Amino acid sequence: MAEEELEKVVESLPSDVVNDLASLGLCNRCIFRALGVQGHRIYASPSLFFPSIHHHQQQQLCTLCLGILQFSFSDDSGILHNKQNDDVALLIADMLKRQRYHFESFSLEVSIPPIILQNDNSLSSYIKTKYGSQQNFHVGCISAKDALKFSLVHPLQNLLKSSLQECKSSASSFRIRLTYTHSKASKGAENCSDTAQGCKRRKTGESNLVGEKPSNSSLENETSDCCKFLLETVNEPCHFTYTCYRTPFYFGGRYLKYSRNVSQTRWIIDDERMGEASVEEIIGGNILQACQADSFKFHAAGREDIDVRMLGPGRPFLVEVQNSRYVPSELSVEDIEKLINNMENKLVRVKNLKLVGSQGWELMREGEAEKQKQYTALVWISRPLKDEDFQCVSSLNDLKVLQRTPIRVLHRRSPLEREKIIHWMKMETVAGSSQYFLLHLCTQAGTYIKEFVHGDLGRTHPSIGSILGCRAEILQLDVTDIKMECFLT
Repeated sequence: MAEEELEKVVESLPSDVVNDLASLGLCNRCIFRALGVQGHRIYASPSLFFPSIHHHQQQQLCTLCLGILQFSFSDDSGILHNKQNDDVALLIADMLKRQRYHFESFSLEVSIPPIILQNDNSLSSYIKTKYGSQQNFHVGCISAKDALKFSLVHPLQNLLKSSLQECKSSASSFRIRLTYTHSKASKGAENCSDTAQGCKRRKTGESNLVGEKPSNSSLENETSDCCKFLLETVNEPCHFTYTCYRTPFYFGGRYLKYSRNVSQTRWIIDDERMGEASVEEIIGGNILQACQADSFKFHAAGREDIDVRMLGPGRPFLVEVQNSRYVPSELSVEDIEKLINNMENKLVRVKNLKLVGSQGWELMREGEAEKQKQYTALVWISRPLKDEDFQCVSSLNDLKVLQRTPIRVLHRRSPLEREKIIHWMKMETVAGSSQYFLLHLCTQAGTYIKEFVHGDLGRTHPSIGSILGCRAEILQLDVTDIKMECFLT
């Protein structure tokens, strides 16, 4: 900001109020914000000063902001710093360059000790009481958070812009977080609360003499005393840390699993890995590497057992990418899909991989409740097949099945009874065998297919075994289709 403009702003403020605030130990930026002065350029100016205030007063820590707007702070090593706003902006910019984030905009987040807000409220009450009658005086305190953002945003934008594009502060998924803490903040907050209650009692007319009302002059003095008590001299600056992160974003798509030795998620029992790989690691691992992210979470619309292949159009999934350094373009997403599909082992394949918003999670869950699954199972029965078996099974449409939690999952699932629907079934012969057949069926989501075939010792009823009046066992199972029209079709 030009020196002449800054001088005009300074000259427009009432000198008696400025000097009073300075006597309470306020720094220059806190005086500006206490008087409701707006504007990024004012707070960003490194030459912010009031000619009437002695220079040595500005070397002390501000009693209102605890030195935050003077850019005085201690770091993790306990070293004390006294800097300008441009210096702090440079520290942040260097940190971003070291961590190699790619971004076109940023959002600045600030966390400060709560005592500063309480100090602001008390000071605002003091100013209104003492100077509110002045017609040329505007009362309206700017928060310390906003003043700090005003001071740093423009220097940061200048430091972060590249030769090709500007970098703007806006609502962005990339966040820069500034955190200030103070060892005496909690104690000061208690004192502030006690003092504020005392002031409130005095203002409502409580006194030692019944019926006595405080005069305006005594009220003014008491309010002033409260502010002076709250804004006591600070010897220790705030501890300052700064970090950055990107909010999570999502990849969505459908996966197919061709191996009967691949689990959906990483499966470890007693430090021993089950299966040769997992869908989660194959898909999520490649996305993690491409996005240079800290971690990921894998979510799928249901699950299949490790020995069940996932065929047909595939199962919908989401990968939640956390704190990514890089957000891929549409072309880069296509490259990630090709990378997964061209892996040598051919265990897993993805389809329709794309970046989706957080609403993708809601759509997947909504669709999951209504979706249908189609399976193909290789079944053995304890007697030879009869012609009427085919007609009997195919005639059962929308068959209601009661399933108690299967024995094989009782150790991790609640013992409940669930009603599921088998929408349709049909049988297909297997060449050269009278006791094997392929069972094609469409079911409601959440149906336990293995248990529907063998009955699980009577815990699922009816079952294929009870329908055909014999013992039945399932040898292989494939998910062949999942109907979810609302998500990634």
